[in-house]
Amino acid sequence: MQTDPTEKRLRALMLASLDGDAAAYRSLLAELGRHLRPYFTRRLTPAFASHAEDLVQETLLAIHTRRMTYDRGRPFTAWLHAVAHHKFVDHVRRQSIRLTVPLEDDAPIFAHDDSADAIARRDLDAVLDAVPPRTSDLIRRTRVDGASVAEAAAAHGITETAAKVSIHRGLKSLAARFAGGPK
Repeated sequence: MQTDPTEKRLRALMLASLDGDAAAYRSLLAELGRHLRPYFTRRLTPAFASHAEDLVQETLLAIHTRRMTYDRGRPFTAWLHAVAHHKFVDHVRRQSIRLTVPLEDDAPIFAHDDSADAIARRDLDAVLDAVPPRTSDLIRRTRVDGASVAEAAAAHGITETAAKVSIHRGLKSLAARFAGGPK
């Protein structure tokens, strides 16, 4: 099997640096920088070509911190390109555009669940059926719909005082009923 001269040279430098040769390690990093710049430049779009040097530095740092994971029995350039490829993929992920939808525009995306509202309305109707119809309507208008006592009284043709008394007695009756007191 014929070994590529670049592979042979880089692998020898890596092995020597793993054995503690500082000069070989400096030479390895310098050669890797010259090898990685064109590798990243070819893969980056012109808009991101200036990021090639950052990717080289990130890859050299990853090689430095992960150099002990290199398997001495395997080709060095395959390991180098795997590290460089992962750094490139990380870069692409960081630069990708993530589409977002503002929360106020969520109506077409999320359906509103009306079932809880329907259950609450049914329960309210059942509770208010326990008091006379006029009292029930006065309570609904003032406490649920937000109408004033004067408006609710006018709708039934009674005085505000009569409406207040009717609402008070109706709420008191409901409270006693649900508190377990006399009905």
